[in-house]
Amino acid sequence: MGMMASVSSMEFWCILNLRATLITLLLILFFHLSKKLYSKLFPPPSVLHLPSPSSSTSLPESQSRIPEIVSDSDLKFLIDNLDEKLDEDEKWETVIDKKTNSLSYKAKCCRPKNKPLKYLSTTVFEGCSPELLRDFYMDNDYRKQWDKTVIDHVQLQMNTTNGIEIGCTIKKFPLLTPREYVLAWRLWEGKDRTFYCFIKECEHPSAPRRKKYVRVGYFRSGWQIRKVPGRDASEIRMFHQEDAGLNVEMAKLAFAKGIWSYVCKMDNALRKYAVISHPLTSPSVSSSTLIQKVPPELDMINGDALPAASASMATFEPVNDEPREKRLSRKPSKKFVAKSLLVIGGVICLSRGHCGLGAKVAMAYILTKLRKRGDRSSQSMQT
Repeated sequence: MGMMASVSSMEFWCILNLRATLITLLLILFFHLSKKLYSKLFPPPSVLHLPSPSSSTSLPESQSRIPEIVSDSDLKFLIDNLDEKLDEDEKWETVIDKKTNSLSYKAKCCRPKNKPLKYLSTTVFEGCSPELLRDFYMDNDYRKQWDKTVIDHVQLQMNTTNGIEIGCTIKKFPLLTPREYVLAWRLWEGKDRTFYCFIKECEHPSAPRRKKYVRVGYFRSGWQIRKVPGRDASEIRMFHQEDAGLNVEMAKLAFAKGIWSYVCKMDNALRKYAVISHPLTSPSVSSSTLIQKVPPELDMINGDALPAASASMATFEPVNDEPREKRLSRKPSKKFVAKSLLVIGGVICLSRGHCGLGAKVAMAYILTKLRKRGDRSSQSMQT
């Protein structure tokens, strides 16, 4: 009798979950279609475009002087993060570690208190020089060809004195408002053909805020490119931290499930970039042509610290979440079940044309939450 009641209960929950998921999917689909219909029936009165490169590069001398938005202190901040210097309450967690014959990629992340997720990754490209890899990463016009998330990019301003460049990039996300990045960046060259780039958010008069885009308000990213000793290969170590207004857990899972295919696509684009001729479509003056020298004191610090940091990348271990003091029940709450159903429906819609990816991300999210709740419940039962 108890077994039959348990089976009936399971069937009831399965039917309820299926109906709730279908209703959620229908609601999201209805909202999406109604939004498209409304935009067609009531188009905006005027369409705003990014400023053209010609207008941005022909600024008067008084306006072309950019203050040191990106300075040597930002380079030190980048080197410290590449050296994996964390606060006492921060711990790294493994995200991915994969490789092919021509490519290897590993990444980990940590969650600082009251700040966006922090990522640290290492990618090794076989048969690639540091100069080629640097030019590939800095070629924004070529990126628009292979990176389908980039809608547009334009150079806003270039400082010929300190090599700081400012640009605006529009990126699209499924079912979300496109994100607008107004960023400033700067390149440095160190010893032994080592290159650095640091990027951060900024404001610019040529790129006022627009309602059709969501301006990313926090962005810290940078990389180091160098030759792998004793091999015909180059390594790029990247630090990245941004707040694009996305759910933290969903962004983390989407990164874990989708980053490998993105890196493989990048590798294919790099191989094509190495053999094709590149017409001069980008501005003739850019941060790549006005690369700065790494200050000697930072070059010495980096030379001693980075090899150890690179070796530690191969041995890092996943870190489990710390148990909370709050006691949690063994069964998932109704609120959690409802949120889980909403997540499943949202992810399936977000992965249009990629049902496998959507299912994996949704199930990973649910199972991760259930596992954490089960672990905390068992700990509370033992105490």
